[in-house]
Amino acid sequence: MAKRDYYEVLGVDRGVDQDALKKAYRRLAMKYHPDRNPDDQAAEGRFKEAKEAYDVLSDARKRAAYDQFGHAGVETQAGAGGFGAGGGFRDIFDEVFGDIFGGRGGGRERAFRGADLRYQLELSLEQAVLGTEASIDVPSLVECETCAGSGAKPGSSPSVCETCDGAGQVRMQQGFFSIQQTCPRCRGSGKVIKDPCRVCAGQGRRHQQKTLSVKVPAGVDTGDRIRLSGEGEAGQRGGPPGDLYVEIHVRDHPIFTRDGVNLFCEVPIGFTTAALGGELEVPTLNGRVTLKIPPETQTGKLFRLRNKGVKSVRGGATGDLLCRVVTETPVNLNRKQKALLREFEEAMQKSGKTHSPRETSWLDSVKQFFEGLKP
Repeated sequence: MAKRDYYEVLGVDRGVDQDALKKAYRRLAMKYHPDRNPDDQAAEGRFKEAKEAYDVLSDARKRAAYDQFGHAGVETQAGAGGFGAGGGFRDIFDEVFGDIFGGRGGGRERAFRGADLRYQLELSLEQAVLGTEASIDVPSLVECETCAGSGAKPGSSPSVCETCDGAGQVRMQQGFFSIQQTCPRCRGSGKVIKDPCRVCAGQGRRHQQKTLSVKVPAGVDTGDRIRLSGEGEAGQRGGPPGDLYVEIHVRDHPIFTRDGVNLFCEVPIGFTTAALGGELEVPTLNGRVTLKIPPETQTGKLFRLRNKGVKSVRGGATGDLLCRVVTETPVNLNRKQKALLREFEEAMQKSGKTHSPRETSWLDSVKQFFEGLKP
């Protein structure tokens, strides 16, 4: 039986954020949990399906693979994420319901992964197409070296919370139900810091600006992201750090515009070159090339220079450079030059040949239009 779309399983849109994703999963898990639906195979199936979907979509790497390739992209990962694997019920209550229920956590101190960071890197077109290495300064939260992230003053350590006895949860009785809530004193950590570190004020992390080197592969474009694993904010209570996502923004270029793997540019030429033909040098991102202009070239004609465009970072053939010629009308003519142009015009009219086919066709169309207006 074919698997349902994970977003459909959780009832969320593809652009959903992590908070909304967790809420959707929490709602389904509460509804179909086997403890609430004993001997109900259908509910257990829905519970397994929801957990498998959440295991994939809550992981940034798995989610990216799923978004691009569907179930095939996470086939080996999803199989290990279903119900009964990788921790089962413990995972659900520790990872998703940790802020509400805590009885299954066994009193252990929860570690929190650091937040992911985003940095926008601005590049020139040349840097984006050819690749570069950039140095960036990123403000972040790093582990406090003085207390090694514990938040306690050196020589001391956090003590067990007396309110929850280290469980991180307190139990409240409401009628027939016994509900566990996050301990208000230790906020779920199970420990309290009586003598906090003076450097980080007991937080275990401090602000610092990190200087990082980013290798930008050739062919990136605006909107592409480079992931630097572990370069986000430091985790808490021994948790792993987050990641840093470097978002690419390519500045406008004075000569070229980019469309995917192709580059475009306008090449102005004189009317003499357009009429008689000639050669001119055209810039590319790898140097200069010679462009041959055939006689009687009209403005707007596109010339394609093969493999002078961009090789995409995702692979494939190199794009082309498309040059659009624009015939430029001469300006600042002196008296002699104007006389020569008039003589040239008279010579064309006396030749009895059509030298401006587009103009002649247009005038014929105008003539027919006015004749059609006559009663």
